[in-house]
Amino acid sequence: MSKYVNSNNEVYEGDLDLQVLRHTASHIMAQAIKRLFPQAKLAIGPAIENGFYYDIDVEPKLVEADLEKIEAEMKKIIKENLKIESFKLPRQEALKLMEERNEPYKVELINDLPEDEEISFFKQGEFVDLCTGPHMLYTKAVKVFKLMNITGAYWRGDEKNKMLQRIYATAFENKENLEKYLEELEEAKKRDHRKIGKELELFMIAPEGPGFPFFLPKGMELRNVLEDFWRKIHKEHGYVEIKTPMILNEELWHRSGHWDHYKENMYTTKIDDTDYGIKPMNCPGGMLVYKNSMHSYRDLPIRAGELGLVHRHEKSGELNGLFRVRCFTQDDAHIFCLPSQIEEEISNVIKLIDEVYSIFGFEYEIELSTRPEDSMGSDEQWEMAEGALKKVLKDLNMKYELNEGDGAFYGPKIDFHIKDCLGRSWQCGTIQLDFQMPERFDLTYIGEDGEKHRPVMLHRVIFGSIERFIGILIEQYAGAFPTWLAPVQVKILTIADRHVDYAKKLMKEMSSKGIRVELDDREEKMGYKIREAQLQKVPYMLIIGDKEVEENKVSMRSRDKGDLGSIEKEKFIEKVEEEIKNLSK
Repeated sequence: MSKYVNSNNEVYEGDLDLQVLRHTASHIMAQAIKRLFPQAKLAIGPAIENGFYYDIDVEPKLVEADLEKIEAEMKKIIKENLKIESFKLPRQEALKLMEERNEPYKVELINDLPEDEEISFFKQGEFVDLCTGPHMLYTKAVKVFKLMNITGAYWRGDEKNKMLQRIYATAFENKENLEKYLEELEEAKKRDHRKIGKELELFMIAPEGPGFPFFLPKGMELRNVLEDFWRKIHKEHGYVEIKTPMILNEELWHRSGHWDHYKENMYTTKIDDTDYGIKPMNCPGGMLVYKNSMHSYRDLPIRAGELGLVHRHEKSGELNGLFRVRCFTQDDAHIFCLPSQIEEEISNVIKLIDEVYSIFGFEYEIELSTRPEDSMGSDEQWEMAEGALKKVLKDLNMKYELNEGDGAFYGPKIDFHIKDCLGRSWQCGTIQLDFQMPERFDLTYIGEDGEKHRPVMLHRVIFGSIERFIGILIEQYAGAFPTWLAPVQVKILTIADRHVDYAKKLMKEMSSKGIRVELDDREEKMGYKIREAQLQKVPYMLIIGDKEVEENKVSMRSRDKGDLGSIEKEKFIEKVEEEIKNLSK
């Protein structure tokens, strides 16, 4: 059992809480920094998913070599086994304490707290920090930790504020778990989609367009395969496809609520002295498509899918390869249905998402997010919407975590978090139940009674963002995509010039059957050609020499299994076609 102390200075026991351990480690790191660099000013230092960090303001700037000094000082503090205690102060006394300690960032945080609230602090030895806790009872509880790196971070995440230094670190209950985590980090570095994307010539991001990815020819092959798959499976599930404009006028965005709730994330422009918004979401365009014609209850549900390019203003410090960009394609669909069809349609979407993720071998977890503070609509509508989502999840026997207050401003949502081969979680799919937009856009259908009624709408995505999903797939497969996804599925390697004609005929035959194939007829040694194709992670290599030409065969080599010997070319083509057809993993 571990001992803890809370903000009321009450001591209690319980199983080890890794987040509390890491938060305690962040205070120990901050104390070490203040001992070594007394002029440093502290900002915030929370525990995060895989560790903790602390943002600091210090001149001269810290460098990587300083991490070793900080680690050594942290070990001293841990060895001192300082008791950790909490205390509270009235607002003015709290401000005075932080001003005396020359902590302007803490003063700013206190000023943002409610005026009548007592301010909580935690103390260990000479070190005092603004914090609500809880913490381990003694510094000696933090036995295994490691400082990782130093990066820049704007104060409060706002690029208008000062750039601080952020020290990332982690802590674990034992050395074995730390070593396992560090091994996973090394594997993640090898799988970094930015590195592999460059090596395999899939995509690029130019300095002329930070956050705006360029897809190169091989990346477009991969992207087109994904989009073709998306279209095929949606057609099978009763969806139609639409396309809506990227720029629509300000009035539309006021109607949808985005101008009031999302404008800071939007790009805008003027056309003929009128303000226009570049769409950050596809939904309002989908509303206009529905309104284009009158609908009967017999027409519903209408499932309208769209691979729509959207633009959102992301801060430069948050951009990250294909994972965080400023323009991306959402695999959106908007389902317009009768109130009586809500549960069936939600159930159908969940089953479709499950079907898609299983093809890629992804397991997933589900999160249900409820009404946020900044929301539209009545209590009754929200209760009905949240109740419908909960009921479907219960009926399908799906386990889920409840995420209170994190729904969209127009409705609650179910989020799907996929797990990759390294156990990392990615939020991709989502289902959002919306009573608000049909109201705002005055969407109607003619019911059985001949009167106008309001449809209910579901927003949903599966990939989430084509760009981000490609980034996830690159890291999931480390660039070694299964045959059906690979940008180049077969590489033909000729031994000598006299084999090129046969190779070209073979290439033409495979291309006519939809197989993506390249020819390497350079005058290079075969070992060099094979190594290069292996580095490009091509699933199959075909070596063509005298014997293959004479016998109308190919010498087959697999990326994963090496040399597989000679095979009739027809049988090889059938094998590849079968792998493509079955979407083999």
